[in-house]
Amino acid sequence: MSEVHKNHIESKTEQATFAGGCFWCMVSPFEELPGIIDVVSGYTGGHTENPTYEEVCSETTGHVEAVQITFNPDIFPYRKLLELFWQQIDPTDEGGQFYDRGTSYGTAIFTHSEEQRAEAEASKAELQESGRFSKPIVTPILPASKFYRAEEYHQGYHHKNPGHYKRYRTGSGRDAFIEQHWSHKEDKESLRERLTPLQYEVTQNNATESPFRNEFWDHHGDGIYVDIVSGEPLFSSEDKYDSGCGWPSFTRPIRDYSVKEKTDLSHLMVRTEVRSKEADSHLGHVFNDGPGPNGLRYCINSAALRFVPKEDLEAEGYGEYRVLFQQA
Repeated sequence: MSEVHKNHIESKTEQATFAGGCFWCMVSPFEELPGIIDVVSGYTGGHTENPTYEEVCSETTGHVEAVQITFNPDIFPYRKLLELFWQQIDPTDEGGQFYDRGTSYGTAIFTHSEEQRAEAEASKAELQESGRFSKPIVTPILPASKFYRAEEYHQGYHHKNPGHYKRYRTGSGRDAFIEQHWSHKEDKESLRERLTPLQYEVTQNNATESPFRNEFWDHHGDGIYVDIVSGEPLFSSEDKYDSGCGWPSFTRPIRDYSVKEKTDLSHLMVRTEVRSKEADSHLGHVFNDGPGPNGLRYCINSAALRFVPKEDLEAEGYGEYRVLFQQA
């Protein structure tokens, strides 16, 4: 991040505090969003000062595991944080979250101002009225109290122990629940009607378009690339480069949480397929021959993408991504 970007993001800050069960799983959905400055795991809502992880797990402190987010509301507004929070939890569960049971794993929104409280109440009511869940929304909205930073080994756990984190997250049932209630699953006939034949074959049937004869392989405009199916942000032109392969190539996704990877054994090869997180669209593959700091090349089909120019980001609902194109 350039110094200009950093100073712009940190020019105005607020805090948001959410409890969503195990705090290991509540960091990655927020940490790479535009306007997010920091995401800290910790404990809050109870009566014990400076609690340890063991004390909180003993259910004697009154604390819950939570994350505290420092953010710039002009870039990423609080209402969008609330929308993302609801998509990480089971808001109908009073006894914990998924595999983890007990009050320390309960959900809550801790508000830091009257404005946050009003927005949280409105967001909760909207979710209840949506009918997305058959049971009542029980997540409480409470005034923020002292937040205690958790032990260092808990901070960024998904980076420090990625294998265990993925096994735990999958085994807990959280991902399956999110997939069931929040995935963008449009029926096949509807997709056939609104996508071109090539877009449909690529995103739904894992087809590959021709190199050098596709829309974005040599496209150089400033903006972001979103999923043609769901509109979810996937890649930025800031990370696009000419790899010479004939397909759009990127050194990284717009945020790690935007895409998912799976082993692809087709065509007598072992490759890593890249799919979109929400719509589960086939995007392309990732290879270990890129120029970036991680040495990765995301080789993506143009047919899976739609380009949103930087000047249209606000109008199309992607205003938080304007910060990526601040002039140095």
